[in-house]
Amino acid sequence: MKNEIIHLTFDCAQADVFCFDNETEVREYHAMIHVNNAMLSFAEQLEAVLTAYHGLLDKLTGAHAVFKRYFLSDAANQADAVILADVTDCAKSIIQQAPLDGTKVGLWVYLMTGVKTAVTKGGLYEVSHGSYRHLWNASACNLAANSEYQMRLLFNEWVMQLMEEGCTLKDNAIRTWLFVNDVDLNYGGVVRARNQVFFTQGLTRETHFIASTGIGGRQQDPNVLAQMDNYAIAGIREEQVHYLYAPTHLNRTSDYGVSFERGTYIDYGDRRHVFISGTASINNKGQIMHEGDVVKQTHRMWENVETLLAEAGCTYDDATYMIVYLRDTADYAVVRSLYEERFGDKPYIIVHAPVCRPGWLVEMECMAVKSMQNDAAEPF
Repeated sequence: MKNEIIHLTFDCAQADVFCFDNETEVREYHAMIHVNNAMLSFAEQLEAVLTAYHGLLDKLTGAHAVFKRYFLSDAANQADAVILADVTDCAKSIIQQAPLDGTKVGLWVYLMTGVKTAVTKGGLYEVSHGSYRHLWNASACNLAANSEYQMRLLFNEWVMQLMEEGCTLKDNAIRTWLFVNDVDLNYGGVVRARNQVFFTQGLTRETHFIASTGIGGRQQDPNVLAQMDNYAIAGIREEQVHYLYAPTHLNRTSDYGVSFERGTYIDYGDRRHVFISGTASINNKGQIMHEGDVVKQTHRMWENVETLLAEAGCTYDDATYMIVYLRDTADYAVVRSLYEERFGDKPYIIVHAPVCRPGWLVEMECMAVKSMQNDAAEPF
């Protein structure tokens, strides 16, 4: 097995890449592409990112993108250019969450080898290998009257898309990302809609919820108050899916009226995938820890994520990428220095995105992958 992190430098951009290779047909890569010249125009920065992405494909023989997320500083003026410039046939998320290194665009891309790709009739991006079909969706949105109605429609549409693939929200949905325009104002409606839809679909505290990040983020149209990216797996069995709680450090989200899992892991025959939800500085009573102190909040957040990873038999060494969300742009320098000291080699990005509670100054999410042998499940 060969897992490594590589750093590739291109004209005006750099790609930091986590490589997972357990000597099977499907290798996995997570790359964060950063512009390294903030003085360039947006058009020049986007070109630098795309040049780095195509250079990455040349280096990673046989790899195909399965999911992308563009982080933009000004979606109203930039999103159309991304849509026109990147015609890759994969799930493509575009959100205003400004990279806090002073640049206008960053890119997270998830790639695999040995898979077949297609678009389903319902519009999901399908990545298939063996008995599994991984179903990705990105940038889903609508223009209903308020955030609650918009989110309800988004979930209902996803339920219908999954039904077309012989799947359900309860049995097959693994991960969501919910981006909320003006999160302090509109997050409550998003929560109500998710709670209602989940209840109708049999998702309760007694069954399970779905790993998720609910975070500030703006689409190019200011009337879009909620945008969703999501991921489900067709062909997965109930016994392959496990939920993470870390009760020594975290409470159940339903304790304070929301419905997502702190983390989820999937066991395949040859590997384990771990999805850590957006995690902040919180204790196991649901209370914010270290209010007003971004340094102490960062350390507590790391401890919470580390505990979740440990429950899945993983460490930070297995983490493939990290996205760090900051409420206050003035905290960037100190948080970046903390990450550089501890995780300088990892693919990560720090963006401007307020967390769902004003007292949380910083939040992070990540994914982890580790090789394993599980004779009870089909390989990935």
